[in-house]
Amino acid sequence: MLGHLAPVVGAPVFAILGGIAIAHFRQPLARVGLGFASRSVLQGSIIVLGMGLSFHQVVTTGSSSLPVLLGTLAVALLGARLLGRALSIDNDLRTLIGVGTGICGASAIAATDAVISASEADVSYAITTIFTFNVIAVLTFPTIGRLLSLSPHSFGLWAGTAVNDMSSVVAASSIFGRGATSFAVVVKLTRTLMIIPISLVLAFWRSKQNRPEEGLAQRPRLVSRLRGVMPVFIVWFLVAVTANSFGVIPRAWHGALSEVAQLMITVALAAIGLSTRLRDIRRTGLRPLALGAMLWILVAVTSLGLQLATGTLG
Repeated sequence: MLGHLAPVVGAPVFAILGGIAIAHFRQPLARVGLGFASRSVLQGSIIVLGMGLSFHQVVTTGSSSLPVLLGTLAVALLGARLLGRALSIDNDLRTLIGVGTGICGASAIAATDAVISASEADVSYAITTIFTFNVIAVLTFPTIGRLLSLSPHSFGLWAGTAVNDMSSVVAASSIFGRGATSFAVVVKLTRTLMIIPISLVLAFWRSKQNRPEEGLAQRPRLVSRLRGVMPVFIVWFLVAVTANSFGVIPRAWHGALSEVAQLMITVALAAIGLSTRLRDIRRTGLRPLALGAMLWILVAVTSLGLQLATGTLG
Protein backbone atom coordinates (compact mmCIF):
# COMPACT_ATOMS: atom_id res chain seq x y z
CA MET A 1 0.00 0.00 0.00
CA LEU A 2 2.77 2.44 0.89
CA GLY A 3 4.58 1.52 -2.32
CA HIS A 4 1.50 2.50 -4.34
CA LEU A 5 1.13 5.75 -2.39
CA ALA A 6 4.81 6.66 -2.92
CA PRO A 7 5.99 4.80 -6.05
CA VAL A 8 9.19 6.86 -6.21
CA VAL A 9 10.21 5.29 -2.89
CA GLY A 10 8.82 1.84 -3.68
CA ALA A 11 7.52 -1.03 -1.57
CA PRO A 12 10.94 -2.70 -1.03
CA VAL A 13 12.33 0.42 0.70
CA PHE A 14 9.31 0.64 3.00
CA ALA A 15 9.69 -3.08 3.71
CA ILE A 16 13.35 -3.00 4.69
CA LEU A 17 13.08 0.24 6.70
CA GLY A 18 9.95 -1.02 8.45
CA GLY A 19 11.69 -4.28 9.26
CA ILE A 20 14.72 -2.48 10.70
CA ALA A 21 12.48 -0.21 12.81
CA ILE A 22 10.48 -3.14 14.21
CA ALA A 23 13.60 -5.19 14.92
CA HIS A 24 15.13 -2.27 16.82
CA PHE A 25 12.29 -2.30 19.35
CA ARG A 26 11.23 -5.95 19.29
CA GLN A 27 13.31 -8.96 18.29
CA PRO A 28 11.35 -11.28 15.97
CA LEU A 29 10.94 -14.86 17.17
CA ALA A 30 10.46 -16.67 13.83
CA ARG A 31 14.13 -17.03 12.88
CA VAL A 32 13.46 -19.96 10.54
CA GLY A 33 10.74 -18.01 8.76
CA LEU A 34 12.96 -14.96 8.36
CA GLY A 35 15.77 -17.09 6.96
CA PHE A 36 13.40 -18.74 4.48
CA ALA A 37 11.93 -15.41 3.37
CA SER A 38 15.25 -13.57 3.03
CA ARG A 39 16.92 -16.37 1.06
CA SER A 40 14.48 -18.82 -0.54
CA VAL A 41 11.73 -16.31 -1.33
CA LEU A 42 14.31 -13.93 -2.81
CA GLN A 43 15.79 -16.69 -4.97
CA GLY A 44 12.26 -17.66 -5.98
CA SER A 45 11.65 -14.09 -7.16
CA ILE A 46 14.72 -14.36 -9.41
CA ILE A 47 13.30 -17.55 -10.93
CA VAL A 48 9.93 -15.85 -11.50
CA LEU A 49 11.70 -12.94 -13.21
CA GLY A 50 13.41 -15.52 -15.45
CA MET A 51 9.99 -16.56 -16.73
CA GLY A 52 9.82 -13.24 -18.57
CA LEU A 53 13.26 -13.47 -20.20
CA SER A 54 14.58 -15.22 -23.30
CA PHE A 55 17.95 -16.90 -23.90
CA HIS A 56 18.83 -14.16 -26.38
CA GLN A 57 18.31 -11.49 -23.70
CA VAL A 58 20.33 -13.40 -21.11
CA VAL A 59 23.28 -14.14 -23.40
CA THR A 60 23.36 -10.63 -24.90
CA THR A 61 23.09 -8.93 -21.51
CA GLY A 62 25.64 -11.18 -19.82
CA SER A 63 28.25 -10.84 -22.57
CA SER A 64 27.81 -7.08 -22.98
CA SER A 65 28.30 -6.52 -19.24
CA LEU A 66 31.64 -8.37 -19.04
CA PRO A 67 33.99 -5.35 -19.52
CA VAL A 68 32.29 -3.40 -16.72
CA LEU A 69 31.87 -6.52 -14.57
CA LEU A 70 35.51 -7.62 -14.78
CA GLY A 71 36.76 -4.06 -14.27
CA THR A 72 34.74 -3.52 -11.10
CA LEU A 73 35.76 -6.94 -9.77
CA ALA A 74 39.45 -6.14 -10.28
CA VAL A 75 39.03 -2.77 -8.53
CA ALA A 76 37.25 -4.41 -5.58
CA LEU A 77 39.87 -7.13 -5.06
CA LEU A 78 42.92 -4.90 -5.59
CA GLY A 79 41.39 -2.10 -3.53
CA ALA A 80 40.63 -4.49 -0.66
CA ARG A 81 44.24 -5.63 -0.60
CA LEU A 82 45.83 -2.17 -0.75
CA LEU A 83 43.33 -0.17 1.31
CA GLY A 84 42.89 -3.00 3.83
CA ARG A 85 46.62 -3.12 4.38
CA ALA A 86 46.73 0.67 4.83
CA LEU A 87 43.95 0.38 7.44
CA SER A 88 45.83 -2.46 9.22
CA ILE A 89 42.99 -4.94 8.61
CA ASP A 90 44.10 -8.57 8.69
CA ASN A 91 44.39 -10.48 5.43
CA ASP A 92 41.37 -12.78 5.86
CA LEU A 93 38.98 -9.96 6.75
CA ARG A 94 40.03 -7.72 3.87
CA THR A 95 39.76 -10.69 1.48
CA LEU A 96 36.22 -11.41 2.67
CA ILE A 97 35.15 -7.77 2.34
CA GLY A 98 36.78 -7.57 -1.10
CA VAL A 99 34.98 -10.61 -2.54
CA GLY A 100 31.74 -9.59 -0.83
CA THR A 101 31.91 -6.18 -2.51
CA GLY A 102 33.20 -7.42 -5.86
CA ILE A 103 31.02 -10.51 -6.38
CA CYS A 104 27.81 -11.13 -4.46
CA GLY A 105 27.85 -10.20 -0.80
CA ALA A 106 27.19 -12.92 1.77
CA SER A 107 27.22 -15.78 -0.79
CA ALA A 108 30.73 -14.84 -1.92
CA ILE A 109 31.85 -14.45 1.70
CA ALA A 110 30.52 -17.95 2.49
CA ALA A 111 32.26 -19.44 -0.55
CA THR A 112 35.53 -17.70 0.31
CA ASP A 113 35.31 -18.79 3.94
CA ALA A 114 34.99 -22.38 2.70
CA VAL A 115 38.38 -21.93 1.05
CA ILE A 116 40.38 -19.82 3.53
CA SER A 117 38.68 -20.98 6.80
CA ALA A 118 38.51 -17.48 8.29
CA SER A 119 37.54 -16.95 11.91
CA GLU A 120 33.86 -16.61 12.81
CA ALA A 121 34.51 -13.04 13.94
CA ASP A 122 35.99 -12.09 10.56
CA VAL A 123 33.05 -13.67 8.70
CA SER A 124 30.58 -11.84 10.95
CA TYR A 125 32.38 -8.50 10.52
CA ALA A 126 32.52 -8.93 6.74
CA ILE A 127 28.84 -9.85 6.40
CA THR A 128 27.78 -6.97 8.66
CA THR A 129 29.93 -4.52 6.67
CA ILE A 130 28.53 -5.70 3.34
CA PHE A 131 24.96 -5.66 4.68
CA THR A 132 25.35 -2.06 5.89
CA PHE A 133 26.15 -0.85 2.39
CA ASN A 134 23.45 -3.06 0.87
CA VAL A 135 20.87 -1.08 2.82
CA ILE A 136 22.50 2.24 1.88
CA ALA A 137 22.54 1.19 -1.79
CA VAL A 138 18.82 0.40 -1.81
CA LEU A 139 18.08 3.80 -0.29
CA THR A 140 20.43 5.89 -2.47
CA PHE A 141 21.07 4.24 -5.85
CA PRO A 142 17.60 4.83 -7.40
CA THR A 143 17.72 8.55 -6.48
CA ILE A 144 21.28 8.94 -7.79
CA GLY A 145 20.31 7.11 -10.97
CA ARG A 146 17.42 9.50 -11.58
CA LEU A 147 19.62 12.54 -10.85
CA LEU A 148 22.12 11.26 -13.43
CA SER A 149 19.24 10.60 -15.88
CA LEU A 150 20.37 7.01 -16.38
CA SER A 151 18.37 4.82 -18.73
CA PRO A 152 16.94 1.54 -17.36
CA HIS A 153 19.71 -0.29 -19.26
CA SER A 154 22.50 1.83 -17.72
CA PHE A 155 21.00 1.70 -14.24
CA GLY A 156 20.59 -2.07 -14.46
CA LEU A 157 24.25 -2.44 -15.45
CA TRP A 158 25.31 -0.03 -12.69
CA ALA A 159 23.26 -1.78 -10.00
CA GLY A 160 24.24 -5.24 -11.24
CA THR A 161 27.96 -4.46 -11.04
CA ALA A 162 28.14 -1.99 -8.13
CA VAL A 163 25.60 -3.18 -5.53
CA ASN A 164 26.91 -5.93 -3.28
CA ASP A 165 24.13 -8.44 -2.70
CA MET A 166 21.46 -9.91 -4.98
CA SER A 167 18.62 -8.76 -2.72
CA SER A 168 19.82 -5.15 -2.87
CA VAL A 169 20.37 -5.31 -6.65
CA VAL A 170 16.82 -6.53 -7.16
CA ALA A 171 15.38 -4.00 -4.71
CA ALA A 172 17.29 -0.99 -6.07
CA SER A 173 16.52 -1.82 -9.71
CA SER A 174 12.84 -2.50 -9.07
CA ILE A 175 12.54 0.86 -7.27
CA PHE A 176 14.21 2.64 -10.20
CA GLY A 177 11.86 1.00 -12.68
CA ARG A 178 10.87 -2.45 -13.82
CA GLY A 179 12.68 -1.97 -17.10
CA ALA A 180 15.93 -2.03 -15.15
CA THR A 181 15.18 -5.10 -13.02
CA SER A 182 15.52 -7.90 -15.55
CA PHE A 183 18.74 -6.39 -16.93
CA ALA A 184 20.22 -5.93 -13.44
CA VAL A 185 19.32 -9.50 -12.47
CA VAL A 186 21.10 -11.03 -15.47
CA VAL A 187 24.19 -8.86 -14.89
CA LYS A 188 24.19 -9.80 -11.22
CA LEU A 189 23.83 -13.52 -11.97
CA THR A 190 26.76 -13.29 -14.39
CA ARG A 191 28.73 -11.56 -11.64
CA THR A 192 27.70 -14.24 -9.14
CA LEU A 193 29.28 -16.92 -11.31
CA MET A 194 32.64 -15.29 -10.61
CA ILE A 195 32.47 -17.13 -7.26
CA ILE A 196 33.76 -20.24 -9.02
CA PRO A 197 37.06 -18.96 -10.52
CA ILE A 198 37.79 -16.75 -7.49
CA SER A 199 37.24 -19.70 -5.10
CA LEU A 200 39.54 -21.90 -7.19
CA VAL A 201 42.26 -19.24 -7.25
CA LEU A 202 42.01 -18.72 -3.48
CA ALA A 203 42.06 -22.49 -2.90
CA PHE A 204 45.23 -22.81 -4.99
CA TRP A 205 46.83 -19.85 -3.19
CA ARG A 206 45.94 -21.22 0.25
CA SER A 207 47.20 -24.72 -0.65
CA LYS A 208 50.57 -23.16 -1.48
CA GLN A 209 50.68 -21.64 2.00
CA ASN A 210 49.74 -24.88 3.80
CA ARG A 211 51.90 -27.96 4.05
CA PRO A 212 50.98 -30.61 1.43
CA GLU A 213 49.55 -33.03 3.99
CA GLU A 214 47.34 -30.28 5.46
CA GLY A 215 46.00 -29.45 2.02
CA LEU A 216 45.11 -33.10 1.37
CA ALA A 217 43.42 -33.43 4.75
CA GLN A 218 41.25 -30.35 4.16
CA ARG A 219 40.29 -31.18 0.54
CA PRO A 220 37.16 -33.32 1.25
CA ARG A 221 35.85 -30.71 3.68
CA LEU A 222 36.56 -27.94 1.18
CA VAL A 223 34.70 -29.69 -1.66
CA SER A 224 31.65 -30.42 0.49
CA ARG A 225 31.44 -26.84 1.77
CA LEU A 226 31.81 -25.37 -1.71
CA ARG A 227 28.91 -27.52 -2.93
CA GLY A 228 26.78 -26.05 -0.16
CA VAL A 229 27.37 -22.40 -1.11
CA MET A 230 27.30 -22.55 -4.91
CA PRO A 231 24.26 -20.69 -6.33
CA VAL A 232 22.08 -23.67 -7.35
CA PHE A 233 19.08 -21.41 -7.92
CA ILE A 234 20.81 -20.13 -11.07
CA VAL A 235 20.03 -23.53 -12.65
CA TRP A 236 16.33 -23.01 -11.94
CA PHE A 237 16.56 -19.48 -13.32
CA LEU A 238 17.91 -20.95 -16.57
CA VAL A 239 15.09 -23.54 -16.58
CA ALA A 240 12.59 -20.67 -16.32
CA VAL A 241 14.32 -18.79 -19.15
CA THR A 242 14.26 -21.96 -21.28
CA ALA A 243 10.55 -22.46 -20.64
CA ASN A 244 9.81 -18.89 -21.70
CA SER A 245 12.10 -19.09 -24.74
CA PHE A 246 10.17 -22.12 -26.05
CA GLY A 247 6.80 -20.48 -25.47
CA VAL A 248 5.76 -22.66 -22.54
CA ILE A 249 4.88 -19.54 -20.53
CA PRO A 250 2.19 -17.44 -22.28
CA ARG A 251 3.09 -13.78 -22.85
CA ALA A 252 -0.23 -12.83 -21.24
CA TRP A 253 1.16 -14.12 -17.93
CA HIS A 254 4.20 -11.84 -17.92
CA GLY A 255 2.47 -8.89 -16.26
CA ALA A 256 1.08 -11.02 -13.44
CA LEU A 257 4.42 -12.80 -12.97
CA SER A 258 6.14 -9.41 -12.66
CA GLU A 259 3.69 -8.46 -9.89
CA VAL A 260 4.35 -11.77 -8.11
CA ALA A 261 8.11 -11.21 -8.35
CA GLN A 262 7.71 -7.69 -6.91
CA LEU A 263 5.67 -9.06 -3.99
CA MET A 264 8.31 -11.74 -3.30
CA ILE A 265 11.08 -9.13 -3.40
CA THR A 266 9.18 -7.00 -0.88
CA VAL A 267 8.67 -9.99 1.43
CA ALA A 268 12.38 -10.87 1.23
CA LEU A 269 13.45 -7.28 1.98
CA ALA A 270 11.08 -7.14 4.95
CA ALA A 271 12.69 -10.30 6.33
CA ILE A 272 16.18 -8.84 5.83
CA GLY A 273 15.11 -5.69 7.68
CA LEU A 274 13.66 -7.75 10.54
CA SER A 275 16.96 -9.66 10.73
CA THR A 276 19.05 -6.49 11.02
CA ARG A 277 20.89 -5.88 14.27
CA LEU A 278 22.03 -2.27 14.55
CA ARG A 279 24.19 -3.20 17.52
CA ASP A 280 26.08 -5.67 15.32
CA ILE A 281 26.88 -2.86 12.89
CA ARG A 282 28.20 -0.74 15.77
CA ARG A 283 30.21 -3.70 17.11
CA THR A 284 31.94 -4.23 13.76
CA GLY A 285 34.11 -1.16 14.33
CA LEU A 286 35.18 1.71 12.13
CA ARG A 287 38.02 0.14 10.13
CA PRO A 288 36.05 -2.66 8.39
CA LEU A 289 33.20 -0.20 7.77
CA ALA A 290 35.68 2.34 6.38
CA LEU A 291 37.11 -0.30 4.04
CA GLY A 292 33.62 -1.35 2.95
CA ALA A 293 32.66 2.29 2.30
CA MET A 294 35.77 3.03 0.24
CA LEU A 295 35.40 -0.14 -1.85
CA TRP A 296 31.69 0.49 -2.38
CA ILE A 297 32.36 4.04 -3.65
CA LEU A 298 35.30 2.90 -5.79
CA VAL A 299 33.27 0.15 -7.44
CA ALA A 300 30.26 2.43 -8.03
CA VAL A 301 32.41 5.14 -9.65
CA THR A 302 34.39 2.57 -11.66
CA SER A 303 31.18 1.02 -13.00
CA LEU A 304 29.91 4.38 -14.27
CA GLY A 305 33.36 5.28 -15.63
CA LEU A 306 33.65 2.01 -17.55
CA GLN A 307 30.15 2.45 -18.94
CA LEU A 308 31.15 5.91 -20.15
CA ALA A 309 34.39 4.54 -21.65
CA THR A 310 32.61 1.69 -23.45
CA GLY A 311 29.76 3.85 -24.70
CA THR A 312 27.03 2.07 -22.72
CA LEU A 313 26.18 4.95 -20.37
CA GLY A 314 22.95 6.66 -21.24
